[in-house]
Amino acid sequence: MLPLERQKRIKELISERKHLKITELSELLNVSEMTIHRDVKLLIQEGIVEKTFGGICLAPSYQASNSTNSNVCVLCHKSINDKLAYRLILSNNQIEMACCTHCGLLRHQQLAEETMQAICPDFLTQTTISATMAWYVMDTSLNLGCCQPQVLPFQWREHAENFVKGFGGKVYSFEEAMQQVSQKMNGSSNNCCSDC
Repeated sequence: MLPLERQKRIKELISERKHLKITELSELLNVSEMTIHRDVKLLIQEGIVEKTFGGICLAPSYQASNSTNSNVCVLCHKSINDKLAYRLILSNNQIEMACCTHCGLLRHQQLAEETMQAICPDFLTQTTISATMAWYVMDTSLNLGCCQPQVLPFQWREHAENFVKGFGGKVYSFEEAMQQVSQKMNGSSNNCCSDC
């Protein structure tokens, strides 16, 4: 499990339970207590949790400020589905979430140098992959009901090409996909959810 995934899981757990012990998190996530301390340190810096004796609790200020918009796309404000979400880790340690790869690529292009890392789920396996190393399929006959033009990420080019054989479309590298989405959006109404 990647640090971002662990931190997301810690956020989910702390939102549910409001208070957790470090030892409990270590057992639940099957990692060392030192790893949990590193993850928690970032969450403390972001103001999401507060340190308590032997554990953490949900920061009241975070709970209040994120009660309404924590699960909406940073670009189109649509609800986020974890199976499609694109995450940008910025140089200031902030994490931005997009509802899909389409919005993620557009936001990635907007932020350019501020982005340290970007991750998204492989469309077939649902494992977390590096967005910059992924292969993307566009113009497929499969419609997931998300932002248009729809973009599907794959870890392996071979998987993307095999997908295209069955559902049509074209395979692009990260840079090519970003350019294609941007070009197609320039010719539209700039509302990526207009076709949803």
